[in-house]
Amino acid sequence: MAWRSSGSSNAELVENLRKNGVFSNQRAYDAMKAVDRGDFASRDPYEDAPQRIGYNATISAPHMHAAALEYLQNHLVAGANALDVGSGSGYLTVCMAMMVGPTGTVVGIEHMSELVELSKKNIKKHHSEMIENGNVVMIDGDGRQGYAEKAPYNAIHVGAAAAGVPKALTDQLADGGRMMIPVEQKDGNQVFMQIDKINGKIHEKIVEHVIYVPLTSRDKQWSHHH
Repeated sequence: MAWRSSGSSNAELVENLRKNGVFSNQRAYDAMKAVDRGDFASRDPYEDAPQRIGYNATISAPHMHAAALEYLQNHLVAGANALDVGSGSGYLTVCMAMMVGPTGTVVGIEHMSELVELSKKNIKKHHSEMIENGNVVMIDGDGRQGYAEKAPYNAIHVGAAAAGVPKALTDQLADGGRMMIPVEQKDGNQVFMQIDKINGKIHEKIVEHVIYVPLTSRDKQWSHHH
C-alpha cells in the first residue's frame, strides 16, 4: 500500500496517499496538500519514501507523516499546543501548525543546529507568517527532554526511534493529550506507539510495527534481517 503513492507533484502525492487509504481524515489531507514537500526535501520530494536531508538525517516517508497526522487529528485542533520532536526539515511541524491554525502553537525541537537553521529557511519559503506570528517555534535542543517552557502539549509527535518512551515527554503531555512515538523494543524491532494521558494515567497502545529506521549503525540494522 504505502510505497505505491508516489506522484509527480505534491498534489498528486497527497491524492495518491488518499486513494491508497492512508488518509481517512479531511483535515490531515488538507494540511499535507497545503504544505509543499518540495520546500523541505531537495531530492525526490514527491516519492513516497524517506529522503536524506543532510547532516545524517532523513525526512520520513509521506505515508508515515500522513499516519502520524491521522492518529493525532483529534488533538491537533484549533488553538491546540503541539510538540514535534526531531523536527528535521520542518515539514511535519508546518503540517501540524496548519491543523492547529493561527491560534495554536507547534514547537519543533531538533538537536542538530544546522537542521534548525535549514528548517527555518524551508518554512520561510512559503509559510514565514507562521514563524513571525509565533505559530511555529523552532528550538535547538534535546527533544528527548521535550520543551518544558511551552508545556503541556495536546499532541506530541516524535520523529526518531527511542529505546523506551522518554519520561519528560509523557510528563509534558496534557491531560487528554496524545503522543505518537516510534519505540525500539528489546529485540531490535520497532513499533509505532500511541500514548494517551487520561485522568493523569498513561495508556500505551502499539498501532503499527517496524516503520522508522532505528538509530543504529547500518551493520547492526542489516543483521536484524538475517
